[in-house]
Amino acid sequence: MLTAEDRKGIISDHQMHDKDSGSSAVQIAIATARINYLTEHLRGQKKDHAARQGLLKLVGRRNRLLRYLRNTDMALYEKTIKELKLRK
Repeated sequence: MLTAEDRKGIISDHQMHDKDSGSSAVQIAIATARINYLTEHLRGQKKDHAARQGLLKLVGRRNRLLRYLRNTDMALYEKTIKELKLRK
């Protein structure tokens, strides 16, 4: 799970200004870190269906945030997907 220090590090890497903690880019970065953690967890715990459902909900939320970011700020969208290595 993400610790508070991990979350602060992600926020500081992706924030737009000093007090930014909830912009789309930050939310996408946090969701990506959680998705990566849950993916690794499910590789070892194949029958953890509750975690699998949470993972699917999180992926859907990240996709909605990415779609919003693409429609509102294409430059930030491209920067975000490049930094997080979401598209190949």
